[in-house]
Amino acid sequence: MATDPKTAIEEALRKALREQAPDFADTPIILERPKQADHGDFSSNLALQLAKALKKKPRELAMALQASVSASLGEVLEKAEIAGPGFINFKLKAGTKTAVIRRILEEGAGFGRAREGRGEKVQVEFVSANPTGPLHVGHGRQAALGDAIAALLESQGYAVTREFYYNDSGAQIEKLALSVQARARGIRPGAPGWPEEGYAGEYIEEIARDYVSSKKDLSDLEAVRQFAVAYLRAEQDVDLKAFGVRFDVYYLESSLYTEGKVDQVVKTWTAHGKTYEKDGALWLRTTEYGDDKDRVVRKSDGTYTYFVPDVAYHVTKWQRGFRKVTNVQGTDHHSTVTRVRVGLQALDLGIPPGYPDYVLHSLVKVMRGGAEVKISKRAGSYVTVRDLIDWVGRDAVRFFLVSRKADSEFVFDIDLALEKSEENPVYYVQYAHARVCSVFAQAGGGPKDAIGANLDLLRGQREMALAARLAEYPEVLAAATRELAPHAVAFYLRDLAGEFHSYYNAERILVEDEALRVARLALCAAVRQTLANGLSLIGVSAPEKM
Repeated sequence: MATDPKTAIEEALRKALREQAPDFADTPIILERPKQADHGDFSSNLALQLAKALKKKPRELAMALQASVSASLGEVLEKAEIAGPGFINFKLKAGTKTAVIRRILEEGAGFGRAREGRGEKVQVEFVSANPTGPLHVGHGRQAALGDAIAALLESQGYAVTREFYYNDSGAQIEKLALSVQARARGIRPGAPGWPEEGYAGEYIEEIARDYVSSKKDLSDLEAVRQFAVAYLRAEQDVDLKAFGVRFDVYYLESSLYTEGKVDQVVKTWTAHGKTYEKDGALWLRTTEYGDDKDRVVRKSDGTYTYFVPDVAYHVTKWQRGFRKVTNVQGTDHHSTVTRVRVGLQALDLGIPPGYPDYVLHSLVKVMRGGAEVKISKRAGSYVTVRDLIDWVGRDAVRFFLVSRKADSEFVFDIDLALEKSEENPVYYVQYAHARVCSVFAQAGGGPKDAIGANLDLLRGQREMALAARLAEYPEVLAAATRELAPHAVAFYLRDLAGEFHSYYNAERILVEDEALRVARLALCAAVRQTLANGLSLIGVSAPEKM
């Protein structure tokens, strides 16, 4: 039999197709889990899909497919039956359902992992915050999403590089240097001599104070810039470490200029006839690649527009061998997607049109006591990642920030994150893990004979539901990876925790009958392992006590 019953049924259907309709043997086979338990464990509409092309009645084709599968999988299936106009519903034997428990105990932390990626190099770029201030909650959402996406890709066999791109050039960095310089000279925000649109948070005063203490030349704006950028990079690194996020590569935007990579991109466009002069500016013919209008590359003052270094940066990604790249950015970067992709096409380097992939996330609104929290005293104008970690702890921040689809706006409720109730999803999931640990403690340790447990003794409806939920985990990971959607893991963990709490509240686990007790402990151990595996992917701990 295949590793899992779903794969076994898919393979048996494929074999049946080769027998009944060889010309359609490569038709995608989709097995769904019916919402109603009496419809079986899996359902296929394959007969409905192919009946017209094969000039057969759907039920007639379904019966032929069903007979073939039943003959192949007698040990796996309790029954396969035709429903409605031609659906085939498959009901697994109880022993087939509970076999996943033994598989989990044998595979441990490897349960759910796969080799689909076959070691392919993938780069995930995320956070990439300008070093102009502390990380805000939007950066936090990006950090949580990016790290979870990278972990998902790794779980499916990809060789992942996590990368942070520092925008350490341009007008915002200039504004930072001027703000620190003014503060060091004793000029307060808004006072005469304060730079236009200067940064006014308390952190600017801290940097200015440290700069003055360093005895460096206050009139040397470049020295001030370098000091401020280094200061904030170090601070961001500390916050990311506190958030449990690490990077393999830090890439400096400034290096693209010093190494001539930005100039090279513009020269290549020009050499390929993709640019033209107009109104004193240099334009790129992006309309040739489906853009709604051509874009300015070099402004009349001689400076490049912001998407040009972005294109140069992505050329380096391609040259470094990353054929699969995912960028996690805010929805305010939506226009960048088209421009970067078009800019890469205009270079004629053989880069595919959809390169790179993007995951765009919406804003985070922070609420406390029913009111929105907008300002952090230290940052001056926004809530920081550090604020959230200090208020509710890293686990709650990381779980909450991946618990919704990236492109949906998210309300971070501080009060809910501190609640110890089933309304708080991270508490609810962690409590399920701790509950299993508590059961083991009462039993005098883990189920020593769990691998050899007689799982045929697990026959209750809740036990079957738990086993079915556990079996879904590898599918959830595979789909979440394909869709770059870590929220699916958070949803799954909440559902698994709910199934376990229901079971725990309805059944005694430590019964007198030793064989049944060991079987139930084996089921609990499988739940604990799967919860721990899922939580680790989204960067959340699995506590043994709460």
